[in-house]
Formats: sequence, structure tokens, C-alpha cells
Amino acid sequence: MDKVTSERIDKLHPSVRDEVKQIIKECDEALTGRAKVRITQGLRSFEEQEKLYAIGRITSGKKVTNAKAGQSIHNYGLAVDICLMIDGKVASWDTVKDWDNDRVADWYECVKIFARHGWDWGGNWKTFKDLPHFEKKNIRTKKGLVKTSWRTLSKLVKGNDNYVIF
Repeated sequence: MDKVTSERIDKLHPSVRDEVKQIIKECDEALTGRAKVRITQGLRSFEEQEKLYAIGRITSGKKVTNAKAGQSIHNYGLAVDICLMIDGKVASWDTVKDWDNDRVADWYECVKIFARHGWDWGGNWKTFKDLPHFEKKNIRTKKGLVKTSWRTLSKLVKGNDNYVIF
């Protein structure tokens, strides 16, 4: 795992940090060729979210999100965006390339690993597909599973560390 990915994992919600480390490790082990996973985005502040939401609406450019501040799972540290780093130098979002020649696109090897750990992939969304995006579906708590929708998360109390408390 590269330093950038490690630093971004350290800012995720504490309840998913170890799991994301394990997912990245499994992805990197599965990708036996030139590609390795990098997290390009993890925890995102409300301010950062508002700036992204403004693109294509208030500022120029193509819309990159339909989520306002507080409406993205990134805002709660429970989502990541990834790319594949080729030879540790070039970022790729190519979802069909098979860098390790095992007849399975490297991107989809990672999609399957995230899914095994209970993460939704933005590429499965019916509208506004977000291929680099993965988000935790549910969090196990003492009271059972908590669905990680932004509506649910926005109602939870935040601790002193500013993460929602499950």
C-alpha cells in the first residue's frame, strides 16, 4: 500500500479503517501485474462537498456529483474513490484493462473484493454511475446493523473526534 493511500485510510471513520486496509491488501495481492490500488478520495469535508456540487451548476464544468454537503457518504468517512497506479507512476481509471493478464479486468477484481466486504460500488448505480466510488453498505453495532445512507448518518451524534457515533 502506498503512502497516499495509507494517509487517506487514516482519515476514514475509525470503524472502517482496518477493513479498508484489508481490502486494499487483498486487491494488491490479486493484481499480480503492473497495477496497484490507490485511494484518491476518502473523508471529504462538507466544504469540499459543496465545492464539488457547485461544478456544473454555479462554476463551469461537467457535474461531478449530485450530493450536496452532508449527502455524500464521503462526508462521514465511509466511502472511498480509487484508481489503479500503473508501475507506481501513472493513475488509471480504465475499468477494462487486464494489467496482470489473468483474463479478468483488474478493476473488476477490486470490485469483487470490495463487494465481499460489504461495500457498494458506484458502477452499479442505475443513474449517475460513479466507477471509482465504493461505500460501506452497513455498519455492525451493538444494536445491530446500521444502514449507511446519508439520511441515517446525518441524524447521528458526532463524537469529539467529529465522526458519527454508532
